[in-house]
Amino acid sequence: MLCFYAQAQVPGKIKSSGQVLLPNGWKLSPAGRSLATGDLPLNMQLSASGRLLAVTNNGQSTQSVQLFDPKSEKLLDERILAKSWYGLAFSHNGQHLYVSGGYDNLVLDFNIESNKLGKADTIKLGLPFPKGKICPTGLAITKTNTRLYAVTKEDSSLYVLDPIAHSVIKKVPLPGMAYACTLSPNEKTLYISLWGLGKIALYNTDTQSIESTINTGDHPNELLLNKKGTVLFVANANDNTVSVIDIKTGKVHETISTVLYPTKLAGSTTNGLALSADERTLYVANADNNCLAVFDVTKPGNSKSLGFIPVGWYPTNIKTLGSKIIVANGKGLTSKANPHGPQPFARDNNIGEHVGQTAKSEIQYIGGLFKGSLSFIDGPKPEQQKLYTRQVYANTPFNTKRTITADGEAGNPIPRKVGEKSPIKYVFYIIKENRTYDQVLGDMPNGNGDTSLCIFGRKITPNQHAFADQFVLLDNFYVDAEVSADGHNWSMAAYATDVIEKTWPTNYSARGPAYSGAASGPRDGYIWDYCQRAGVTYRSYGEFGSYAKAQIKSLQGHMSPRSPGFNMKIKDQVRADAWEHDFDSLLVNNAVPQFSTLRISDYHTSGQKIGEYSPIAAVADNDLAVGRIIEHLSQSAIWKESVVFILEDDAQAGPDHVDAHRSPAYVIGPYVKRNAVIHGMYSTSGMLRTIELILGLPPMSQYDAGALPMYDCFTSKPDFSPYKKIDAQVDIDVRNVAVNQSSKRSESFNLANEDKVPDRDMNEVIWKAVKGENAVMPAPKRSAFVILEQKKEDDDD
Repeated sequence: MLCFYAQAQVPGKIKSSGQVLLPNGWKLSPAGRSLATGDLPLNMQLSASGRLLAVTNNGQSTQSVQLFDPKSEKLLDERILAKSWYGLAFSHNGQHLYVSGGYDNLVLDFNIESNKLGKADTIKLGLPFPKGKICPTGLAITKTNTRLYAVTKEDSSLYVLDPIAHSVIKKVPLPGMAYACTLSPNEKTLYISLWGLGKIALYNTDTQSIESTINTGDHPNELLLNKKGTVLFVANANDNTVSVIDIKTGKVHETISTVLYPTKLAGSTTNGLALSADERTLYVANADNNCLAVFDVTKPGNSKSLGFIPVGWYPTNIKTLGSKIIVANGKGLTSKANPHGPQPFARDNNIGEHVGQTAKSEIQYIGGLFKGSLSFIDGPKPEQQKLYTRQVYANTPFNTKRTITADGEAGNPIPRKVGEKSPIKYVFYIIKENRTYDQVLGDMPNGNGDTSLCIFGRKITPNQHAFADQFVLLDNFYVDAEVSADGHNWSMAAYATDVIEKTWPTNYSARGPAYSGAASGPRDGYIWDYCQRAGVTYRSYGEFGSYAKAQIKSLQGHMSPRSPGFNMKIKDQVRADAWEHDFDSLLVNNAVPQFSTLRISDYHTSGQKIGEYSPIAAVADNDLAVGRIIEHLSQSAIWKESVVFILEDDAQAGPDHVDAHRSPAYVIGPYVKRNAVIHGMYSTSGMLRTIELILGLPPMSQYDAGALPMYDCFTSKPDFSPYKKIDAQVDIDVRNVAVNQSSKRSESFNLANEDKVPDRDMNEVIWKAVKGENAVMPAPKRSAFVILEQKKEDDDD
């Protein structure tokens, strides 16, 4: 049964404006004409003649390289690749296309004839993953086609290659992980962006050595030289800036800020560059603002903003051809529902696949659900540029005013400004793992649920249903992340950097290792760093650490010594015990921190792996543990000043009929409304903004600064009644014993941490564990959502 509330604002097309509302509250209205690509296009290159455009698609599902005619805007050819990542280069004569082979640790050499890609030769850099860890990224080739340069992100090196003999001539160590490279016009210098170091390296092709480095902003990625080779533009994703380097002096003579408002907050994610044909105009891709920033660069050192151009979701690359602007949009043009979920994969088990390649379009694993697109935009005249700029601001919930004063209402327990007082003193933030709204709360009759997709309903999760019954039912809450790799960053920083967004699909598709270096984190840290700077006391129970061992500096000395991190062999009852013991000790000493993060993670499950807890037992164990924590807190002396926020770090695990990002979320406490149903649209960033306002913290990114705080969940009239946990209605000690196809598949699951599990397979075996080994998901349900913002507008349409 499907319940739908037309009055609720949900992701999809807005009828009155034509915009597309994303789950994170931002909107799209891309300029120009759109053409579909594959999954997560990261790079594109034009041939020297401008007749061909190559695009590399590097997402979680099918990876590929595509050839387009950029003038007719049509697809010419496509080749599926086992592994690939970012690197692309045409030979000067346009007869060869060189493509990074990702963690196969090779460069593919495609011969091009009659606008078609021939069979690829290979240049091997080393043994393929997991024996070798290299991963070529940026590629650059000489005009004579005698030298090909490949930089790498895993072993941080420059490989000098002979593209004719298909051999490695020289390997040069680099100071850090590389992203892109580009040759000077005289081919004497190769410029290399060092993604994690905030520098570019200069390689002298004569001496065959790194001659110097130049400091840039944080996370330098794309590089762009003007035709004369006198100016180098560097996109700095983690700084929202472009470094403009004078090649003659070797110094940054200007830093261009690409933000929509004067702010240092992360969230524009500058990661693509292009110059107009006359080189008077610079176009800059702001991935997380879903737009291009446009600058007049005719006066060196005195660039002038011309405004913005709206594009698709997460633009990653820009090229210009004549007066045409071409943009690669990494996540395409809209978010989607995934009612079919990832589970039906088994229907086509006999289909041969490359590593990580999905079998059929019916598979709806969130990691590969959002296909990319190309935007073809005619260079705007001044009046059109003004209209585009207004449209970008109309798409953007973030602004300077909201950064200072959040949305809210007078007298609400949620302050609107940092420094204003709240009757709430203690915040408990519980992070769970990987469920969608429909999977858990789809059986709630007063919410927008689909009961056919509910597999962990009231009998298995009685406490979570009680939270929704007794406090607020939120049926329109969306996580900002796709998977756990970016989910814990979004949950703790309201932002995932370009490093995380671009590298997690490699790991999740079994094409390479996870990247977890220090360079992957946000520039100004996570919420604990903000607490530390503001003098707010804090403690973590298994989030970003295990027992007393912290993963980041700001948590050192702030980890509960009894609380484990992600470990599916440890029941959540153990985590609840550890928290209760620690909490009681702190309470006696009047030392309960103002902010506590609790990772209660058995929700993830171990699939049907023999001997491990069954999916139903694991989810019920999680439910009881959280119920115990709420009951214990509500019986304490600080309950009257407390609030609990609960969310999933991501919703990758299952289907949902509204959107693949929709997940269960709960708000519990004396100042939370009772027996309320709230259809308002909220997000991970909105929950964080609410927490920040209570604790007196500033926003961490443009996302939480622009998000709607959850003030509608609160009341100024507290109800101090304690919560009484509901005992488990199923056996939480049941182990997997059945030997079947699902249990055999589960044996291969690496449950060492949440990012090592093949989610698509995991979620199918979970579905079958609940519904039966031969169970098949119901037919897909797709809806064209329309937001009815005003009755009059609807009538006029």
